[in-house]
Amino acid sequence: MSNKIPIIDVSAFVNNTENKTEVAEQINRACREVGFFYIIGHGIDVNLQLKLEEISKKFFELPLESKLKTKRDAQLIGYFNVGDHLTSGLPDIREGIWIGEELDPDDEIAKQKTPLHGPNSFPDDDLPEFRHIILEYMNCLVNLGHKLVECLALSLGLEGSYFYDRYTKKPFHQIGLSHYPPLKSNTEVKNWGFGEHTDYGLLTILKQDKTGGLQIKTQSNEWIDAPPIENSFICNIGDMMDRITGGIYKSTLHRVKVQLEKDRYSFPFFFEPNFFSKVKMIDGLNTTIEDKENRWDKVSVYDFDGTYGEYILNKVYAAVPEAQTSIQ
Repeated sequence: MSNKIPIIDVSAFVNNTENKTEVAEQINRACREVGFFYIIGHGIDVNLQLKLEEISKKFFELPLESKLKTKRDAQLIGYFNVGDHLTSGLPDIREGIWIGEELDPDDEIAKQKTPLHGPNSFPDDDLPEFRHIILEYMNCLVNLGHKLVECLALSLGLEGSYFYDRYTKKPFHQIGLSHYPPLKSNTEVKNWGFGEHTDYGLLTILKQDKTGGLQIKTQSNEWIDAPPIENSFICNIGDMMDRITGGIYKSTLHRVKVQLEKDRYSFPFFFEPNFFSKVKMIDGLNTTIEDKENRWDKVSVYDFDGTYGEYILNKVYAAVPEAQTSIQ
């Protein structure tokens, strides 16, 4: 068993060519042993990635009153300031903007004002190109997400369409644009931009800048760095993949360390089960590796009985205590 985060070329799935079995085997080892893996050969245009970085930096450089025009709303999407988001009850040292699937106002989900869904609030007056770049990037990551969960299905010995047929034909997806302002001195006590946590869904596809700071906890209880690698994404599995596999693929604890005198930007994209789906263990599995007492939130991913939307809302409302809406 290795503590090293593997680098996996997923071009066989992106281009639908041979060698899918070999890639799936690498994914299987990564998910069993580490829970994180880098991907290369992902097919996401480098220029689009640069546009994402540039427009995000421009957004975070706006005056606070401009950013607050997109302030997090009752649907729990939009901008939040440093300290507004809690992890295990402690405020994170980061600001960000959450952007959900952009729905037409006449869409039934939008009309019901379903939490975590658009229409989004974009800074059109200050950055008119922001909307187009973000939505284009999200669309590309949705397509990549479909290919990666096909790989995950094959890695488990399932049909390639297993997740698509049950959970991701219409996936719930979100992107977070995050800015971690630097510490001004190394004497500051609070140095975690994002405290220890696991992600909630199936798969996270993270674009990092060059600053570093991401750390993951290995199965041997050692914290290791997950440094940026040029033109790669780092992926990790979340609680729902843990639930589906009965703990064979466990969601992995990770955190972000704030850097001294360096800004950090990151762009997590979450490819998740349909918001209204009930996520169940794979038929025929007889194992559940329970570790409720060792989890960061002391909550079992196996005991929960409800939709994925209900699961993620429980988590989000804990992180956003001022939220006034009730769980649907």
